[in-house]
Amino acid sequence: MNPKIIIGSVVAGFAVVIGIVGFSGQSFINDVSDEGIFSGTSNSPREVLPITVDLDDLSIIEVTEKHALLEIKFLISNPNQKSIILPYIKYQLFEDGVQVHVGEIGERGEGFVISSNYITILSHGSVTVSDEIIIKNTGNTPKFWYNLVEDTASWKISGEAFFNLSSMTTGGENEITFEFIK
Repeated sequence: MNPKIIIGSVVAGFAVVIGIVGFSGQSFINDVSDEGIFSGTSNSPREVLPITVDLDDLSIIEVTEKHALLEIKFLISNPNQKSIILPYIKYQLFEDGVQVHVGEIGERGEGFVISSNYITILSHGSVTVSDEIIIKNTGNTPKFWYNLVEDTASWKISGEAFFNLSSMTTGGENEITFEFIK
């Protein structure tokens, strides 16, 4: 028998199998779970429990006459049976009711395809994410700068964390808001 016919038949067979799997509308791999990687087909919608965001730390690292360097850390916990991804967190930092910084940890994906610059949190796991904050001294807020130097600032941190299941296309985007007083 002609080897070209055999190879063509094998390639056509693979194409049929891939087409059936690709267009069946069912997921054969249901993420890593208690049942293992291959947990059968599932057409039921996935319930995503909200993650928890805790303020791990807000530290004043350095204060000079020209600028202040702060570090903020959030502890993110995943209560789900499945891994989740955390594309980004955006937050606002207030001192004595005045907004002094707006920050973002991570990156919101835009466009058709971008690189995977997000954090994966395994089932029932947690991760600490941090950001450095540089505040320039404009000379217009002497009370604020005094509070930074003396480490007596009254902080409020509020923001949103965006997350979904372990694929950018499954589970939809979920959002949780948070607020802390320190």
